[in-house]
Amino acid sequence: MKSSLAGRSIAQVLAQSPLDALDTRVLLCHALGLTRVQLITRAEQLLTDTEAARLEDLLARRAAGEPVAYLTGEREFYGLPFHVTPAVLIPRPDTELLVELACERLPQGGSVLDMGTGSGAIAVAIAHARPDAQVSALDASAAALEVARGNAARNGVAVEFLQSDWYAALSLSPRRFDMIVSNPPYIVAGDSHLSEGDLRFEPVDALTDHADGLSALRTIAAGAPAFLAPGGWLLMEHGYDQAQAVRELLAQAGFSEVQSWADLAGIERVSGGRAPAS
Repeated sequence: MKSSLAGRSIAQVLAQSPLDALDTRVLLCHALGLTRVQLITRAEQLLTDTEAARLEDLLARRAAGEPVAYLTGEREFYGLPFHVTPAVLIPRPDTELLVELACERLPQGGSVLDMGTGSGAIAVAIAHARPDAQVSALDASAAALEVARGNAARNGVAVEFLQSDWYAALSLSPRRFDMIVSNPPYIVAGDSHLSEGDLRFEPVDALTDHADGLSALRTIAAGAPAFLAPGGWLLMEHGYDQAQAVRELLAQAGFSEVQSWADLAGIERVSGGRAPAS
């Protein structure tokens, strides 16, 4: 069956699409293989039958709620291009705060471990911004690690990847890092947001701990002193209402200089502290 979009111009599709204008432009670029500039300069170009069918499928899937990043397989993070699949969370601008804090506090030539790396966004961004650093990253998901390795290669950085359920693999061959960073699952089980928007399509185990939202943060904070160099930083992203609870976890684990940092919206998004000096 011929697509109803066949023979329409790019300008007509943009004007008549029921979707958000930005989403429509992104999907048009993807379906037609055009840049954003070409989309403007070729506004009167007519869609072929093949292009129209491809675009119609993308628009329908987006209308059903499927994230644009999964439809195109792309998402920018910290100024870098990342490939994403339904096996990993879609990198979000809020997490760039964690990268900035890490780069500021990581000593020259220092080592950093990203726990629960997913797409590799945090680890790759740090490695790109701090080429002097030794970056390692782990995840329990083999599918996620495959995506992360591809993103490291795509962005020309060296990252050591390990498959591990938090500290399990590291415990077999103990080592210490100058810094540990993590954006772990922190949404409380049953939270209504899990059944809304893009989250419906993202890997649930990367979003929620299926408990009180603090179990992964609790595990990371409690185990970190054994894998951090004296005075090394632990930085963790968390939910909008979890900063105080995470600071308490860090204090209980013996961290000093415990504090939280706010994102651009003024929400305390990252908390951290320094491991005991000895």
